[in-house]
Order: sequence, then C-alpha cells, then structure tokens
Amino acid sequence: MPRYAAFLRGVMPTNCKMPELKKAFEAAGFANVATVLGSGNVVFDAKAASTATLEKKAEAAMQKKLGRTFMAFVRPIDELEKMLASDPYEGVRLDGQAKRIVTFVRAAPTAKLELPIEQDLAIIARMEDGAVFSAYWPNPKGPIFMALIKKTFGEEQTTRTLDTIAKVAAR
Repeated sequence: MPRYAAFLRGVMPTNCKMPELKKAFEAAGFANVATVLGSGNVVFDAKAASTATLEKKAEAAMQKKLGRTFMAFVRPIDELEKMLASDPYEGVRLDGQAKRIVTFVRAAPTAKLELPIEQDLAIIARMEDGAVFSAYWPNPKGPIFMALIKKTFGEEQTTRTLDTIAKVAAR
C-alpha cells in the first residue's frame, strides 16, 4: 500500500489532541497511522487513490470522530521525497537566516501570477503541482509572510517549514 501524508490546516495542540486525530484516521480505514509533531501532520498507508478522495475521506472521519474537521492536504510520501531531493529553491537567493516554507494549495489562483513576488522580507518563489515554495526572514513584525500567502492563495491552503516536510517524509 502506498504511504501518504496529510497536512491539516489550523491544527494545534490546544484544539486537537494527536491521539484522537490518529484514531480518526484509523477509523477512516487508514493503516500504520502516525502523527508527526503537534501541528496536524499525519502519515498513513492507504489503497492507491486520488489525493482528493483521500482528503475527503480524512475530513469525513475527523468530523465523525472529533466533531469537527480540519482541511486536509494529502500528498504521497514519494512525491514529498522527490520534492525535497529536487532543491525547490534552486536559483533563489536565500541566506542562512531565511526560513524556507512550503504551502499546499487546493487550486492554483485564477489570476496569472508573476513570480517571484517579494514583499516585507518574504518571497513567493515558485509554484509547482499544488505546492508553493516561499521564504521569509524573521523580523520584529512577526509572521507577515502569512498575509502575503493568504492574499495570493486565499484560505484553502496550509503552510509548513521545509524542515517539517522532511520530518514528515522520513516517517
């Protein structure tokens, strides 16, 4: 069975306990379920299916078992491994302080994007297969890059650091 990762929008330790989330994914019929960190990252085995089908199945199980749902963005683990091996930031000038982030989106924006987009110490570098590769530099204003991502891609997205993606792919 293929291995998948689900990245859930809006999960944090204060609104969802990882053991209950794991049980919801098991109730959906997924096998070898494990959560990674406390921010809504779940890895699991499932029969080969489209990511949209797996997302709907996970969301329905969360609603049933948790009484609420979190928007799920499912990717095959082998796709994540290829993404990590490809250096998605190739050609983008980033120094050691830049935080590399990946945003998973449900759909590409309807307006044509002229990338890169740079604003307030943040850059949206490129987009490929429903993944947006961005970076930001920490600054006193806080995570202002999130406003740029929301403005560009709307609400149907979730963001993780590249390091978190690597941890999830390794599980």
